[in-house]
Parts: sequence; C-alpha cells; structure tokens
Amino acid sequence: MTNPVAILNNPFLNKGTAFTKQERQNLGLQGLLPPKVQNLSEQVEQTYAQFQHKGSDLDKRIFLMDIFNENRVLFYKLFSEHIVEFMPIVYDPTIATTIENYSELYVQSQNAVYLSIDEPKNMEQTLRNAADGRDIRLIVVTDAEGILGIGDWGTNGVDISVGKLMVYTAAAGIDPSQVMPVVLDTGTNNSKLLNDKLYLGNQHERVTGDRFYDFVDQFVQTAERLFPNLYLHFEDFGRDNAANLLNKYKDQITTFNDDIQGTGIIVLAGILGALNISKQKMTDQIYLCFGAGSAGAGITKRIFDEFVQEGMAPEEAKKHFYMVDKQGLLFDDDSTLTPEQREFARSRSEFENADQLDNLAAVVSEIHPTVMVGTSTQPGTFTEEIVKDMSANTDRPIIFPLSNPTKLAEATAEDLIKWSDGRALVATGIPAADVEYKGVTYHIGQANNALVYPGLGLGVIASTAKVLNDEMISAAAHSLGGIVDPTQAGAAVLPPVSKLDQFSQTVALAVANSVVEQGLNRESISDVKAAIDDTRWEPKY
Repeated sequence: MTNPVAILNNPFLNKGTAFTKQERQNLGLQGLLPPKVQNLSEQVEQTYAQFQHKGSDLDKRIFLMDIFNENRVLFYKLFSEHIVEFMPIVYDPTIATTIENYSELYVQSQNAVYLSIDEPKNMEQTLRNAADGRDIRLIVVTDAEGILGIGDWGTNGVDISVGKLMVYTAAAGIDPSQVMPVVLDTGTNNSKLLNDKLYLGNQHERVTGDRFYDFVDQFVQTAERLFPNLYLHFEDFGRDNAANLLNKYKDQITTFNDDIQGTGIIVLAGILGALNISKQKMTDQIYLCFGAGSAGAGITKRIFDEFVQEGMAPEEAKKHFYMVDKQGLLFDDDSTLTPEQREFARSRSEFENADQLDNLAAVVSEIHPTVMVGTSTQPGTFTEEIVKDMSANTDRPIIFPLSNPTKLAEATAEDLIKWSDGRALVATGIPAADVEYKGVTYHIGQANNALVYPGLGLGVIASTAKVLNDEMISAAAHSLGGIVDPTQAGAAVLPPVSKLDQFSQTVALAVANSVVEQGLNRESISDVKAAIDDTRWEPKY
C-alpha cells in the first residue's frame, strides 16, 4: 500500500498543494494538505514572493534548499524563471559560505552520498541505497581538497557536488532523478575542521598515496558496475591528484574533470570571443598563466592544444606560453614542478635576467603577454602597473581574473577597463556588473564553467558517448561563438548567463554531433537533435 507521508517526503514525487483532488484520493492524501489545489505557476509565484523576503544571500540559499528538499519540480521551475538572479545564490559565490558552514547548517542530506575511506566495505550497498532503484546517469564526485578558491573542506565540500548538479538540471535539463552527488571523505588537513566538535566528517588528516588511489578506484569501478550508463564528473580534487585521476580514467570511461577541462573550455571560448572582437589570430597570442595549480595548468594545456589544432607545431606553440606561480616564472630546473607544470616550464638560458623574473610584474615586463589569465587566488595582483604595461604592448589585451569567490579575484572588471583606457577584453570568474567608461557600456563576460559543462554533459549523455575526448571539448568551446555580436561597442567576450538554457542546447548539439561523427556512441543515433530533445527533462507535473 502506498505510504502517503512517504510521498510527501519524496522530492521526486511530491507536488505539495498541486496534487489534484483525484490524486489526493488515490494516494491517501486527503486532509494532509490545505484544501485548495494550486497549479505550478501559482506555486512558483508564491514561493518567489517568500524568497524575496529573505535578507542575506545565505538566507536565500537556505530557503531555496528547503524547496529543493521538498519538491524538485517546483525548485527547478522557479530556478528556470530566475536563472540570473539565482545562479550566484545557488552556486558561486554564495555556495562558498555554505561549504564553510556546512556542518553547522546541516539539516538534510539532499540525496547526497557520503563514502568514508574508513568504511570501504560499505561502498556498494551505500550506492545502491542512495540510488533506490533510480537510473543514475550522472555523478558529480569530490574529495573537497581544493574547493573553489577556499581550499580543503572535507565532507563539507559535498555541497559543491549538490550545487553543480543543480546547474546541470537548471541549464541543460538533466533529469534530477538520474543524478547523484558524492563526496569521498578521505579526511581533511583543515585544522579548523579537525578541531571543530560540530564537523560531520572524518576527523583525521587526509589519507594519501596508494590507499587513497585504491579507494578512488574502488568507487569508480563500483559506480561503473552499478550504473552502466554513467557520466562521471570529478570536481575540486587537490592539485596532487586531479590530473593523475583524469589521466588514469579519461580513456577508459566517460569522465570529465571540471577544474582541468571545464575551466579550460570556458577560457578557450572566452579567448575565441575576444579574438572575434579584436580580429586577431589565436596563434599570434602570447599567453601568461598566473596561478599554476591544476586549474591554471589545465587551462594552459587547453589553449596550447588549440594552437596545435590550428596547425602550429607543438614545439613552436610552447614558445607562446608562460606559467607564473608564487616563485615567479616556472623554470625547468625546479624539482617541485608537477608534470603538467613542467610541460610549459621555460629554460633559464632563454633570459639574460632569469633570476629577476620572480614576480608577476617582472614577467609581464619581460615577455609582453597579450593574454593574461589568473587562477592564483591572490587578490589584487593584476595591478594598475601591470595592466598599463600590457596595454602599452598590445592594442586589445585579453585579461581574465578568474579566481573566486569575490574576495580572491586578481582584479575587478571596472579597474581593468579604466586602467586599459577601455581597451581590455575582460572576463571574470564571478558575476560582474556592466562597466560605464567614457560613454561606452562594457558588458563583462563571466568565465563560469556553468556556461559549458551542463551542455557538455547533456551532449555526452544524449549521444551515449563511450569517452569524452579533446575533439568534443574543442567543439563545445567553438560552439559558443556567434552568440554575442562582436561588432557592438563594449561587447562581452562570452554570452550572458541569462541565455544559459539556450546555449546549453547549442553546446550539447555540437558535442553530440562530434560523438556521432567519431563513431563513439554506444547506441545507434539517427537524429542527434531528437536524441538531445528526448534526454532533456522539463520541470512540470
């Protein structure tokens, strides 16, 4: 017999006051809801009015999570109608605050899965219990060692998996009943959490080495066995592990690392957009990466691959790339470099003043970059001096301060426009308001992975791709071109978040076509667009 209370407590089944009279009778819900039957539009209007009475962004997010926990259709219908307003509440930057306070704020798991390295034998049963018979097609998994720009947050970081999946559904229509957020709790090196009596995760230092990799591999193998149509998204793993895991699995399963590949895609798309405005060639650019962690190195590799795809020999292309971190320009005699950094490290013999290239300003002055991308989490490091130096050596400097949240950004869009006398082509890692300067309104693109990864995921899932490769990733980046009119004064280098749902379809189509053209689809597909339309979920009763 149907349990009426269980239905009301199941966010995938609950309609709240929208259950019809007949449904209430059939399901035993008479008297368990107010008498009036509302439609979805009325519920959305009522819920948005409640949202508007919330004071802080944190209060707004907590309220929206309550709706998410109660009724997925209502949540996503509301989200779809207010996507620009809700993105910074549901995801970055507000999500950083909820991660830092996750244990203190914890009320409900939001269908997340917590896998402990201390209890590996429970893994398969835990995943079965969490799926509860659902056809899981997408997992976002994190170990939360490198969350956004705020570092190691252990089990608290599960919120990043929840948030990413919300954006997948809101932007690209991934069915919320087919997704699963997962955190691999391998401990934490965050002393605040280790000493916090309210912290809900494993209170020991992070497990590393073979035991860590064996645990991750157990998860990958178990998830792949239980969910044969799975697309596995790795999120916010630490610098020492992220690239290793991607390299291990990318040719075996359908997998994606957002920090390495997703950020690279959106930065490539932004640079392509900037070059559409400036009418310059990609292969003429001098690229400087400031912040050489997994994100910075991943972006650099993605832009380098584009040089090669455009016909430049790899050794020639590498001459266009420079990586700067806390020690200054990366040199190949540094034994601490990761393999991803070493690929782009320079030889000291190239420079007469190599020992002086130990800071960003000195490197900019020496190499005259035309593109500067920041993933350093060092606020204010793109200074007026540096921007004016760049502007003196290139007509349209491309400058992307991508670190987030807001307090960690290398510069503000307003300062970059002003210091370059309106010539900089800017994208930021967080939402930025239009900039008014000398009578021109400059629209600032947000280099937010959300512009790409939802559509990428939809394309991969709809096309039943066996793997995700560089050709699909390049197709995704190039598909964002043409959405913004580059001839307009102050045009943005990337399309606006307000069109997120539209260009997610554009990205999905480009990716799925690439899959089919390469013959990498598991199932036969005669009409790619129809396959995407059939996969896409809409929030309706």
